[in-house]
Amino acid sequence: MSEPSTTIPEAAVRPVHEQTVAGFGSVRIRPLDPHADAAAVHGWTGAERASFWGMNGLTRDQVSEIYAHMAGLDTHHAFLILCDDVPVALLQTYEPEADRVGECYEVLPGDIGVHLLLAPAGPEGARPGWTSVLLGVVAAYVFGTLGRRRVVVDPDVRNEKAVARFLKQGFEAGPVVVLPEVDIPDVYIPAKEAQLAFLTREVAFGA
Repeated sequence: MSEPSTTIPEAAVRPVHEQTVAGFGSVRIRPLDPHADAAAVHGWTGAERASFWGMNGLTRDQVSEIYAHMAGLDTHHAFLILCDDVPVALLQTYEPEADRVGECYEVLPGDIGVHLLLAPAGPEGARPGWTSVLLGVVAAYVFGTLGRRRVVVDPDVRNEKAVARFLKQGFEAGPVVVLPEVDIPDVYIPAKEAQLAFLTREVAFGA
């Protein structure tokens, strides 16, 4: 978890999801503020450990601009996850049919795409089970609060740790695909070979 010193002033927005996780604390998901949260997010996305996130080398202002652009979209959304008011992860959700991944698989009604970037561990070190807890909170949000039926993730095939983490959480591996390059005004994303994986509401909730 992030060090307490990374705590940022709360933006004037209401959380979209809140739950208490035994042994970990109060976890909240709230919309990302592109400006107030820029310092924390820039620190996470610029680290070598986040190279697969695709934002290494960007300035704080560039990161802020990217998320300001996203805040104006109806199909892509960014959130900050906090545990006991400490920022611990960056969450992005999107409508697959409005994203490049929608060109690579058959999108079904109720699908939602998810990207999750964890903050680096704080001075107390990594907490066993923390990643699973965060994925569980995200699942509770997208399946419970949003009422979606299936989550799709598209980690880089080279990011073996992320792929293994999703599979351990109950995701079912899909095909390996090449996500096409995106080159439009204000946004450039290079092509990526990705391992698709899917999690249904039934599997997530053990139904």
